[in-house]
Amino acid sequence: MAEENRIQRPLSPFMIGPYYRPQLTSMSSILTRITGNAMIVAVFLIVWWLLALASGPEAFATAEWWITSWVGNLVMFLSLWGIWYHYLAGLRHLIFDAGKGLDIPTAEKLGWICVYGSVVLTILSVIIFWI
Repeated sequence: MAEENRIQRPLSPFMIGPYYRPQLTSMSSILTRITGNAMIVAVFLIVWWLLALASGPEAFATAEWWITSWVGNLVMFLSLWGIWYHYLAGLRHLIFDAGKGLDIPTAEKLGWICVYGSVVLTILSVIIFWI
């Protein structure tokens, strides 16, 4: 009898869009998970580069070509942004865990701080490392 009265609700991953209005706090949480997993690509590239360095000049030349190509530069730049974003979002969650900033206006301000702060810190990091 309980099965007959159940409401057919959408599954969680498919709620954003037709059933749920995206909010900065939810998108920030999703982006934190995405950046955490996406940085694994950069880690694999760096490990490959280090293994190639230990393997010999031919392997190193191939890895160096890929890392310094436009694809490698893009992956490394986005990974740098991902590191900064993930770091700031982690600080945001520490603030939430302390019971602070849980009201909607403060939570949204912290979300925007993560977004803009990560962009600024990424640009500053690139400028500092290129000088």
